[in-house]
Amino acid sequence: MGILDLLDEIEDILENSSSIPFSGKALIDREELLEIIKEIRIQLPDEVKQAQWIKEERQRILVEAQKEADTMIEDTKIHIEEMIEKNELTKMAQKRSEEIILQAQTNAKEIRLGARQYADQLLASVENDLNQLLNTVKENRKELKSME
Repeated sequence: MGILDLLDEIEDILENSSSIPFSGKALIDREELLEIIKEIRIQLPDEVKQAQWIKEERQRILVEAQKEADTMIEDTKIHIEEMIEKNELTKMAQKRSEEIILQAQTNAKEIRLGARQYADQLLASVENDLNQLLNTVKENRKELKSME
């Protein structure tokens, strides 16, 4: 029998015992109560030891759970920081690539404009040379006609 059962038994004995009229006292079997109390004393150390073990085990489980939770929180923080860092690196790389593309487009536009200007200058020079040549040809023809 457990301690609680033994205490229930004491309570039953007290409730069912004969009472002495007008005194609030009861007649009980002394030997029976002493035997129950003796049994409680025998079982009590085991119950106390078991309760102490349960308390210590509970505390150990709580400490272990707290450590595991702390580890999980730390791992999560590290993971979030890594993701933020990767995201920042990605943003920086994206920004840099946009800058490079913009610079390349600007350079290409400048090169196209420079090439057009160079071609125009070259054609203007050729046109000028051709005009001079044409004038020379016209003058030579005039001279030929005047010799006739």
